[in-house]
Amino acid sequence: MIDPAKVDAFEVYGRAWIHLVNRMGGTHHGYFLPSEGANNKAWAMFSFPSLAAYEDYRHAMVADADCQKAYKHAQDSGCILSFDRTFMRPVLDGASPEDLGL
Repeated sequence: MIDPAKVDAFEVYGRAWIHLVNRMGGTHHGYFLPSEGANNKAWAMFSFPSLAAYEDYRHAMVADADCQKAYKHAQDSGCILSFDRTFMRPVLDGASPEDLGL
């Protein structure tokens, strides 16, 4: 959850993480900020080639100076109220109905 009064600060944080995840071997699919409806929820979608690659990223980001700057910004601004993580399997490639046997 984010602080609805600090969406701009959260967007700065998000833009930093898009760059960082991509630099560290992942693919960031973007942040989705409140527009209509709940004003305290934002979503980030990113993927890594494997669970092992994600775990490597999680260990590396702890020691990465740029990652720590992004965390500090979130902490100093108070834009993030809580984190919830959900792991999902992405489907990123489309195919024609014919190719799918439909």
